Amino acid sequence: MELTWWLVAILGMVALAVCVAGALLWPWSAAKRVLRPLANVSRLTRLPEYRRAVRMRTIAAIAAVALLLVTFVAAVVAASRPTGGPTLSPYSDSAAPEDIMVCVGAPPTDPAMGEALQFFADAIPTFGTERIGLTSANRRVVPLTRDYQYAAAQFADYARPVEQQGDSPAFVRPVSYADYAVTLPDLLGLCLTGFPQFEEPSAQRRSLIYIGPGALSDAEPSLFSIGEVTELASHAGIQLNSVVTGGDDADVAAMAEATGGRTYPAEDGVPERLADIRSHLPGASVEAAAGPVRATETPDVPLTVALIALLALALWPVVMHR
Repeated sequence: MELTWWLVAILGMVALAVCVAGALLWPWSAAKRVLRPLANVSRLTRLPEYRRAVRMRTIAAIAAVALLLVTFVAAVVAASRPTGGPTLSPYSDSAAPEDIMVCVGAPPTDPAMGEALQFFADAIPTFGTERIGLTSANRRVVPLTRDYQYAAAQFADYARPVEQQGDSPAFVRPVSYADYAVTLPDLLGLCLTGFPQFEEPSAQRRSLIYIGPGALSDAEPSLFSIGEVTELASHAGIQLNSVVTGGDDADVAAMAEATGGRTYPAEDGVPERLADIRSHLPGASVEAAAGPVRATETPDVPLTVALIALLALALWPVVMHR
């Protein structure tokens, strides 16, 4: 099983560790405890009834802590968007769901980028089984998700002019390198890693749509070559498409042709070209064509565990008082 949002899991575990450390290290002052003096304490504590009460109280405390821990961990795992794990419903409702990664190499000030992001912001509410993500030159802006309300809001926000984007994080982080510049194959390689198990074929349709210039930089060294990216995409069954905003489009056109995709110049109209790309979906894999495919996200088991633990926690006082 893999987690789509590892950051959620890390933050959850850190929060749990902080809570445990706080409970153990908090300076409980013995002076604040007011104990009622009792006679024959040693005899009272040897009574079977007293020992039974202490034992039941200890068991209740341990059970409550264990159930709370199970509930918290299960909820964190479910919130981290698990994939590839056991699920109560192992097959998706669609014979061929699709993963779409929008890969933007154009600068935020390029009108073509705004048109492309607005196109997807308008299209996302019509999705059914698709997952969509967004990657910039050095940032995974939107991980693959079926949270259409969130994704549409993010796409629409970044489609606006930079000065109107409010408090949103920068679309491209201001990172400077001493001896490196982002190249086209490196950016496409970053976008490809946004697909779960990106090195292997998947039953889901996979489509990468690049919007940007035909070349980003000629700087050396480049982490990937055009051939390596094309081979990786072909092996994983990822269709590469592109809307080129300028420069030589020979490389992206060759990659698109090798993976069954399409390449268009942005001058022909970005929304129209994207609509044409979306009307020519990648072919379903052999596994998907043979019947229903396995679900891509599998939060069922951790959610079920969390609900059972919460139910047990709610009923535990009733059991203890019987």
